[in-house]
Amino acid sequence: MTKIISFPHLGNYHYPISKLLRELTKEKVKAAPPITKKTLELGSKYAPDTVCIPFKYNLGNFIESLNNGANILFTAGGGCRYRYYAEVTETILKDLGYNFEFYKIIKKDKLHIKEAYNIFKEINPHLTKRKFIHSFISCLLFIFYMDEIDKIIRKNIGFEQKEGTHEKLQKKMLNDFSNTTSIFKLTYLYIKYKHQFKKIKINKPRNCLRVGIIGELYTNMESFANYDLEKLLAKEKIEIKRFTNLSYLLWQKKLKEKYTLRKIKKYCKYKLGADGGDNIYRTLYLAKKKYNGIIHIKPFGCTPEITAIPIIQKICEEKEIPIIFFSYDEESGTEGIKTRLEAFKDLITIRRENYEKSLFRN
Repeated sequence: MTKIISFPHLGNYHYPISKLLRELTKEKVKAAPPITKKTLELGSKYAPDTVCIPFKYNLGNFIESLNNGANILFTAGGGCRYRYYAEVTETILKDLGYNFEFYKIIKKDKLHIKEAYNIFKEINPHLTKRKFIHSFISCLLFIFYMDEIDKIIRKNIGFEQKEGTHEKLQKKMLNDFSNTTSIFKLTYLYIKYKHQFKKIKINKPRNCLRVGIIGELYTNMESFANYDLEKLLAKEKIEIKRFTNLSYLLWQKKLKEKYTLRKIKKYCKYKLGADGGDNIYRTLYLAKKKYNGIIHIKPFGCTPEITAIPIIQKICEEKEIPIIFFSYDEESGTEGIKTRLEAFKDLITIRRENYEKSLFRN
């Protein structure tokens, strides 16, 4: 039987993950279909009522993959309740009658390289440690480079003179990254595309509105789960700052943990789980950098973020920075989100104008 490997969608990260799985397993890899309303309907139909919406998206993705012929599934793990979701997902899918192999890469909130190697060795007995290390490093660099380019895109995409220029170049870059096996060529391509993105013609005012996005990791990184929030902001000519990406989750978070706790000790003495403490620090950072507003997004019922929200609200009141909260579930509607965003833009625009007038009078 032909082995077909699949995994859930998360932003554009299916590019480096597909490349890694192809190189390590030498089997056919098909990422789950792009997330649609049908994906959420499938996940919601079979998921427990009490789980958060990222679980439902992932479950729906797995069902779509299995229906498309996949028989080996990969998932991550760690963080909040997400660390338990792999076992629950596997049980639900097997109860539905699907026959497949299921692998969880991150266990006990940590990526153990030796255990990961053994998993891939089980699928591909010819895999060498040298090949594993090379592909793993190449994947990490792929992720880091695309995350760095994303920062440039968020700052400028709302001001491009020709609409769609950034997205078109980004897609070309991701395809080129996917088709190279050399780490040196990958680095060369990153430098090349970095220059090209900086050459894109933009019409950006010096005092443009700047908004920071904080909150739960999945809804930050998966555009369908946040109803294309970044695109909506870009259309309103707003510069975007978003902190959460895979580079942050895989290594930066751990490196910054003690620093973050020290910076927020006035407001929070203990770890809140997942990204709760990080988002308190990000609120302080955005206020210090004089951002015009903050958008906090999360799935409905996300416990770490619910715990962090009162502290974030207190900081925003003290620092006088506007904030809006979005909590997503399967009943959320696009029009309501757009209306609230438009009102938020009006608010931060008026506040900035009043601030500039007061400076002029003084």
